[in-house]
Amino acid sequence: MPRSERSPLLLAGLLAAAGAAHFAVPRPFDAIVPRALPGSPRQWTYASGVAELALAAGVALPRTRKAAALASAALFVGVFPANVKMAWDWRHRPAPLRAAAIGRLPLQAPLVLWARSVAAGAAGTTEGRA
Repeated sequence: MPRSERSPLLLAGLLAAAGAAHFAVPRPFDAIVPRALPGSPRQWTYASGVAELALAAGVALPRTRKAAALASAALFVGVFPANVKMAWDWRHRPAPLRAAAIGRLPLQAPLVLWARSVAAGAAGTTEGRA
C-alpha cells in the first residue's frame, strides 16, 4: 500500500484509539478539561471521545475523508487548551512527567498539518470510489 493510502488510515487509527481511550480510561481526560467550560469534565471527555470516533470513521471512508480530515485538524487545534492546562497542572510533577506534558504542546502542530495533508490528498477522490 502506498504511503499516500496509508496516511489516512493511520490518522483514522490514531483518532479511533484516542476516542476509545476517552471511554476506557476517562479520568486523565477529565483532569485536563479546562474549568472555564460549562458542564462536567466527564461530559466533555465523552463528547470529545465521540467526536474522535466519528472523525476516525470519516477519515477512513474516502467519500467523507476530506471533510473529516479538515474537522480533525480543527479538533487538534481545539484540544490545545487542554494540553496547555495539563502542562500547567503538571509543572510540579517529577521531571519525566513534566517533560511529557510539555512535550505534548508542540505535537499538536504536526497533527494539524497531517490532517490537512490527508484532506489535501482526498481532494482528488471522487464520490464513486470506495
